[in-house]
Amino acid sequence: MKKEMSSFDVRSIVTELAPLEGAHMDKIHHWGAGNVLFRLNVQGQGKKELLFQDRKWLYCPSGKPETPTMPTAFASFLRKYIDNARIGKARQVGFDRIVEIPLTKSDGDYSLIIEMFGGGNVLLVKDGTILNCLIQKTFRDRKTRPGEPYVMPKSRFDPTLSTEADFLASFRASDADAVRTLATSVNLGGQYAEEVCKRAGVEKSTPAAQVDDATVARMYEAMESIVQRVLADPEPTAYLKDGKIEDFAPVLLESRSDLEAKGFATMSEVVEEYLRETGEAIEDAYVDPAVEKLMKRISKQEETLLDYRLQEEEYRKKAEALYADYQKASELISVLDEQSKKITWEKLKEGAAKIPFVESIDPSKHLVTATFSDESMTLDWTKGVDANASDLYQKGKDIGEKAKRADEALQVSKDELAKLQKGIDREKALAAERAQPTKQFWFERYKWFVTTGGRLVMAGRDAHSNDNIVKKHLKDGDLYAHADVHGAPSVVVKDGAKASDEELRQACLFALAQSKAWIAALSEGGAFWVYPDQVSKTPNPGEFVPRGAFIVRGKRNYEYHLPMELAIGEIYHEGSRKVMCGPVDCFRDCEKYLVVRPGKPKSGRKANEIAKRFDVPEEEISRIVPPGDLEVIREVWPKPETDD
Repeated sequence: MKKEMSSFDVRSIVTELAPLEGAHMDKIHHWGAGNVLFRLNVQGQGKKELLFQDRKWLYCPSGKPETPTMPTAFASFLRKYIDNARIGKARQVGFDRIVEIPLTKSDGDYSLIIEMFGGGNVLLVKDGTILNCLIQKTFRDRKTRPGEPYVMPKSRFDPTLSTEADFLASFRASDADAVRTLATSVNLGGQYAEEVCKRAGVEKSTPAAQVDDATVARMYEAMESIVQRVLADPEPTAYLKDGKIEDFAPVLLESRSDLEAKGFATMSEVVEEYLRETGEAIEDAYVDPAVEKLMKRISKQEETLLDYRLQEEEYRKKAEALYADYQKASELISVLDEQSKKITWEKLKEGAAKIPFVESIDPSKHLVTATFSDESMTLDWTKGVDANASDLYQKGKDIGEKAKRADEALQVSKDELAKLQKGIDREKALAAERAQPTKQFWFERYKWFVTTGGRLVMAGRDAHSNDNIVKKHLKDGDLYAHADVHGAPSVVVKDGAKASDEELRQACLFALAQSKAWIAALSEGGAFWVYPDQVSKTPNPGEFVPRGAFIVRGKRNYEYHLPMELAIGEIYHEGSRKVMCGPVDCFRDCEKYLVVRPGKPKSGRKANEIAKRFDVPEEEISRIVPPGDLEVIREVWPKPETDD
């Protein structure tokens, strides 16, 4: 199992953070052992999240995780300094597992630094000085503490910038075997050291000194191939064993050919899916900070109350002990009062020191500390025994009043905690009753459905995803579909070259239904499909292609009289239950589905009703239904079982 992110993983994540440049910091949340969530306002895209989980996993989650209602001291500090700060271009520091995000505010420039080594850390730096950090630590060559200068870890070999001569020099400087040399001296880490050996055809246990220059050159070429793929065209891939993710990387790894490879759109999706599968759910680490704060307050109040009661009892015992040794105390007080008027303070101290039960005296304040009936106490020799005993009783009484008030405050805190815990328990109970989300797949960032032939069809949700779906997912062997409506989404039919006519018509119908034609409540319409090489971003002379749009050249294969209706039904994809929205023909073998068309009811209200029917969160339905209003015109639903 993968225990941490590699430097290549970090570089891929940093590349994915490029669209966040120019965004503004909205909120910072911190909870658990080391989870920090940065919520960002991205112009034209709304809210986005960047999560540093368990101080070792950095990624952009698909949705906002549950966060504390009250900020911790660390979160409050960051909010105070960088709230609404403008975000610059994130960068990986060298080839280390460090991400630096520049921030700009009216009072100056800051750096948010996320370290994914040595236990992980988040630091806010200004003018080279650490303002605050998640974890305070002292290393051999640097300190991560507020007020200390921020010192970057000593830079190591950078495979992304090295020349073949640099590579050769570092490799030759090692006396270890090939794989260890690549992992340490060349700074590739174990995973990519083995991959380079595999691609170069080198036995990894071969001593570095026995590897000839020609073989070292092949190893450099293999490393360069990996580096260029990660930098220019990453292929986020998970490697599965028995259906579970065993490893992941931003490139296809030949050294992992024994495992099933599964592609993802982004590294963030891979990381999120891996953490979900391995049970490292961030919700499990969540502890309500309001409860923590109350528990600390109650603990301190209990300690204070106990201390008051002990003091009260102690003064009572002293007063009783004084009365029990009344004669001895009276004689001591009389002697000291009489002698203090006749001799100097020094002589008085010398004389008092000879009395066995006297511990010390303070002539300037007329005080003597002595032991009576095994109780040590301080008396004023200008007062009688009764007056001193009365003072002791009064001090005990005063402490008792403090104890009473402390006990009342403690009960208020306990009542407050009980009320808060009751609310949390009620919320947990309600959450347990709520519909649980189904398993999330990578393609759900787009509109999607599966054809009757089992082919995945995806449509963009907006201009950004329209661009993304074509650039990343339209490959040779696929097909492209589009409705004859302005602003319709780009649709990709995976493995579409082998699709049947029925499947192509389904894809065209989907392209039409997910367009503005649904909002316009048209009864039918047309759409077309073409091959990937007919789709281009290059405009004709004098024309401009806006974001999310493409130029289609050549013959278009039209499908006409497509009915404006879809079905929402329950299917199973890769063994997991899903609720899908697609052409009605795709549900002919399903036992549970609803047929919908454009209608008058508000789709928000209708989505809630449909979600309850399928026992899934409303968000899952809202994400798959077409834009605009809809109404249910027919349903196929199993009849409830009845007892004979």
